[in-house]
Amino acid sequence: MNKKAAVGNKRIIASTHVKLGQKNKKGQTYTDPNRFFFETPGTANFLTGSEVIREAIKRASIDMSVAYPITPQSEAAALIGELYAEGYMGDYFRGESEFAVMSQCAGAAFGGARVFTTTAGPGTMRAFENFPMWAGARLPIQVCVTCRGINSPLSIQPDTLELYFLLETGMLIWHAETAQDLFDFILKGFVVAEQPDVHLPIAVCCDGFFVTHTKDTVMLPPDDVCLPPYDPYKSPVVCMDMECPPVRTMRDPFVMKSNYISYAAHATWQQEMRAACDRSRKHTISLLDGLIDAENTDREILIVASGTAVSQGREAIRLLEQEGVKVGLVKIKSLRPFPTQEVREATKNAKHIFVPEFNMAGWLAREVQAVIPDNHRVVAGPRVGGGMTLPSEVIVEEIKKRLGMKVATLASRGS
Repeated sequence: MNKKAAVGNKRIIASTHVKLGQKNKKGQTYTDPNRFFFETPGTANFLTGSEVIREAIKRASIDMSVAYPITPQSEAAALIGELYAEGYMGDYFRGESEFAVMSQCAGAAFGGARVFTTTAGPGTMRAFENFPMWAGARLPIQVCVTCRGINSPLSIQPDTLELYFLLETGMLIWHAETAQDLFDFILKGFVVAEQPDVHLPIAVCCDGFFVTHTKDTVMLPPDDVCLPPYDPYKSPVVCMDMECPPVRTMRDPFVMKSNYISYAAHATWQQEMRAACDRSRKHTISLLDGLIDAENTDREILIVASGTAVSQGREAIRLLEQEGVKVGLVKIKSLRPFPTQEVREATKNAKHIFVPEFNMAGWLAREVQAVIPDNHRVVAGPRVGGGMTLPSEVIVEEIKKRLGMKVATLASRGS
């Protein structure tokens, strides 16, 4: 049985796994998540985001990882293979395609394994059929999505359009700004996704290259501690029991019985998936210290962003303050569940809300517009696509134009 545990001002679900305190074959100690995240001392390391993925998986007690190379996640997948060779996980192999990888991950999760994989861009699209299946089957698989362009003409540069496609799959979705976020989100993602009242897949996303291929200082716990292993017997859906929904729908479709039963079964199960996503809020808030980070939200001008657009927003705020323009910031960490109430509260005083994005669709602006009153306050941009950079000066220009201030465009500087 789970119990509540308090650590400082944190409250999360404490593990009572029978293996707590025992060591695995690599000498790592299975550690309660409270102690692992809030009490274990960390040391600074200078790593790329791909190396950070390796370090997280090294401490995650993974049973299975399946890989398929596609830029920019190929390096991370290869580094995870090294962990397998070193004995840090149960099994690892390369799938035949991105679709095969996600299907094989599902098979392992149906059998009660803790499963992790990585993908990016067109690979995410090719694998896409599996993601709503994972959610419908309540499989707590974690996929790290290292975002890149998905449309022709081909681009391997970061573009978060694939997140837009993932939003309604039924998965939990977190968006990392930094390599530190990425490390924390991967490990904490397993804890939230595997809660019995949640038990959904999770996509931990980062912006490819900006995070995966650049180096940053990351605080890491010692490598002799690890998460407790996954306990499949706490799953709300019995492992590989073909008489237990939703797995039975694959063998014995309800539509063969009657349309009414089929419609009712699918509708109620989709409602339950969404309810499970909503139930993850309390676990996520405890572990991530909220679904958003908010700074100076009493100001009339706000930047609302996720991923590395947050970093560009921070620099834009610094540049604007040099000109006497005060701007607040809202960093969205969880896209699913979406922080509806938190965004409403954080933006209630704002007259102008700018949503810079690394995609042309402006999906985050749409999400914000959908949940706040007087949504004419939202400026959907600036936006860039195809892997272009989003200079902080471009955000500054957008804000100054909205305020009616004189603007020297970035393109004209130096002429």
